[in-house]
Amino acid sequence: MRGNENVWTLAKGPLSRDPFRWFFMGRMLSLFGSAMTPIALAFAVLQSRHGPQLLGYILAAQLLPHTLFLLVGGSVADRYRRDRLIMLGNMGAGLSQAAIAAVVLTDSDPAWIILLAIVNGVLEAFTGPAMRGIVPELVDVPEIKNANALLNAVRGVARMVGPIAGGMFVSTIGGGWAIVIDASSFFLSAVFMSRVHLPSHVVSHHDPIAIVVRQGWDTFRHSEWIWPLTGAWSIMNALQMGTWQVLGPIYAKDTFGATGWGVALSMRALGVFLGSLFMWRLRISYPLRTAMMAAAIMGLPMMVLGQGLSLSYLLGSVLMAGFGASVSEVLWNTTLQQRMPSEVLSRIMAFDDLGAYMLIPVGEIVAIPCANRWGLHPVEMVAGVAFMMTALTPLCLRQIRRMTVSAES
Repeated sequence: MRGNENVWTLAKGPLSRDPFRWFFMGRMLSLFGSAMTPIALAFAVLQSRHGPQLLGYILAAQLLPHTLFLLVGGSVADRYRRDRLIMLGNMGAGLSQAAIAAVVLTDSDPAWIILLAIVNGVLEAFTGPAMRGIVPELVDVPEIKNANALLNAVRGVARMVGPIAGGMFVSTIGGGWAIVIDASSFFLSAVFMSRVHLPSHVVSHHDPIAIVVRQGWDTFRHSEWIWPLTGAWSIMNALQMGTWQVLGPIYAKDTFGATGWGVALSMRALGVFLGSLFMWRLRISYPLRTAMMAAAIMGLPMMVLGQGLSLSYLLGSVLMAGFGASVSEVLWNTTLQQRMPSEVLSRIMAFDDLGAYMLIPVGEIVAIPCANRWGLHPVEMVAGVAFMMTALTPLCLRQIRRMTVSAES
C-alpha cells in the first residue's frame, strides 16, 4: 500500500508539471551520458603518447575556463531565459562531445581534445548557474525541495551506473562509442528543453555585464547567511579533494586495490541516492542547521583512511558520506531557491560555486607533499577532523542555526 502511496505522491509532485517533467527527462539523459565519459576519455587518452600528462592538461583546460566565465554565465542566466540558455548549452555540448568522439574513434591527435575541453568548460560556466536557478521557475515554492531531491536521486543513480557502462564500452567496442552516446544524450536533452517555455525576464539589458556581476556580488556579500557557508565549503572542498581524490587512490593501490576503490565510489553514489529519497519524504524545520550537520558526516571516510581500517569500514563510511552530501546539497539549493529573488538567483549560485571550489586546486597540490612530510594516515585523520569542525563552525551564527524554511513552503 505504501508503494502505491509513493507513486501517487510522485505523480502529484513536481513531475506532474509539464515544464519540470521535460527538464527532468532532459537532465536525466545528459547525466547518464556524462557519467560514462570520464572513464572512457581517460582510457582513450592514457593509451596515447604522454597520456598521463595530456590527461592532466585536458582536465585543466576544462576547469580553468569554467572558473573564469562562471560569474559571466550567472549574470547571463539572470538576464535571459534560462530554458533557452540550457537548450543552447546542451546543443553546444553535444557538438563538442561528438567532436571528441570523432578524435577518439579515428585515432587522431588527442591534443585536439584540449581545445574541445575549453569549449566544454565555457559551456558549463553558462549552463551550470542556469540549471541551479531554473527550478523555482518550473515548480511552485512548496515543491522545490522535492524537485531538488528528484534531480539529486537521478545524479546518484547516474554515478552508480555510468562508470560501469563506460568501463564496459572501453573493454568491448571502445570508449569512443560511450562518448558518442554522451553527445547524443546532450542533443536529446536539448530537444526536451525545447518543450520548456518560460516567460522572458523583464530586466534591463543596457547595463554592462560588469555592472550586472557587481550587483550580484553586492547581494551575495550582504546576505550574511550565504557567504559564511560558501566560505566553509571552500575549506571543506579543499580538504576533501586533496585527501579523498588525490590520496585516496594512493592508499587504495597499496591496500584493497582499484576494485575496492571502485566499489567505494559506487557506495557513495548509493548514499547520494538514498539521501535524496530521504529528503523526498521528510520535512525539515531548520534547513541550514540540518544541511551542515549532514555535511559533517562527509568527514568520516577521511578518518577511516586515517585509522587504516578495513574496506568494510570504508564502505560504510562512504555510504553515510554520500547520504550526508545529498541531504546537504538538497537543503542548500532549496534554501537559496526559496529565499533569493529569481532575477539575481543565478548570480548568487555562480558566486557560491566560485567560492566553494576556488581552493580545490590548493588542496590537490599540497596533499601529496603533506603526506610525504607527515605521513598519509595522520594527514587523512587531521583532514577528517578539520572537515567536520569546519562544517559545524557556521552553526555558531544564530541566523544560520535558527533559519527556518520559507514561509511559502
